[in-house]
Amino acid sequence: MGLKQIDFGTPEYQQMIELRRQILRTPLGLSFTEQELQQEKDEILIAAFDDDEMLGCCVLCKLDESRIRLRQMAVQQDMQLRGIGASIMSFAENLARDKGFRYMIMHSRNTAIGFYEKLGYKVNGDEFIEVGISHYVMEKELV
Repeated sequence: MGLKQIDFGTPEYQQMIELRRQILRTPLGLSFTEQELQQEKDEILIAAFDDDEMLGCCVLCKLDESRIRLRQMAVQQDMQLRGIGASIMSFAENLARDKGFRYMIMHSRNTAIGFYEKLGYKVNGDEFIEVGISHYVMEKELV
């Protein structure tokens, strides 16, 4: 498995949209708007591959000089629980740290809190609803 930063608008980016649609949007009856996707042109796009097949991905977006937000973390359904998500997170954290960010923040689905807690993230605040389901803000200092 290889991990890398990918470029907006490329065939790899199209794979990323499709994977995120399958895992994160379709089960909730949602899709992406063109406006949502256009915002990603200035964000950091990360993906895990086995040859040319995308196994998982995430998006990082700058909040301010010290904080970056993880969004749209997805791993192929049949590839979950194999360490791919943890590898993507490690890669994303290292990349964020190298770019000078001190904190990674995310809106975690209630069902993913345990995964992120194992990686050192802590819930910060109360439950809220986003895209129709329960979420919590989670964060970690990138030391």
